[in-house]
Amino acid sequence: MSPTTTGKARDTDHHGGRPLDATRDVALRDAALELLAEIGYDRLTIDSVAARAHSSKTTIYRRWSGKAELIVDALNCLRGSPPVPDTGTLRGDLEEIAHLGTDDRFDAQLMIGLITALARDAELRQVFRERFIDAKMAILKQVFERGVARGEVPEDRNLDLLVSLLPALVIHHLLSVGEVADTRFTEQVVNDVILPLATAPTGAIK
Repeated sequence: MSPTTTGKARDTDHHGGRPLDATRDVALRDAALELLAEIGYDRLTIDSVAARAHSSKTTIYRRWSGKAELIVDALNCLRGSPPVPDTGTLRGDLEEIAHLGTDDRFDAQLMIGLITALARDAELRQVFRERFIDAKMAILKQVFERGVARGEVPEDRNLDLLVSLLPALVIHHLLSVGEVADTRFTEQVVNDVILPLATAPTGAIK
């Protein structure tokens, strides 16, 4: 399994040296994700990633500052950058986002290994927020802002709260059930929770 082969490798090292071998980036990301799924973030070390990838710590540190940056970069390459949906309606846009859900077991192991560490590791939390979560939240925020512009969502609605609902419920599902939310679950959240809250007339929500 090679989940990160579509990721864009870094062109040069942190110190402006010679170009880096992109195939090593892929191997290192794959090794990091395999270990994250197997042993979790807390037990994962740069040494273990280097050993799994048949590489050296120096090779890793030329590309990433530490394991937090490595793991988040690997997850970004695994997931890719989803396009911002633009179906013309809030419901259509949210349903497209819901369809991005997956029930892949490898993903469940990855995310459980990561999420349990987020509460304890401030560096991981900061890197994960800045380089992973913020980009995903920006897509949802844009979808709701277009809904406001079209008159589907009242202007006084708390968009930040609406944006947080789907990720929060998906993470809760992962931790309580041990599986990544599938399309059926995310569609139910969209239709039964988010859309009613987003589109309710002003004053209807107390």
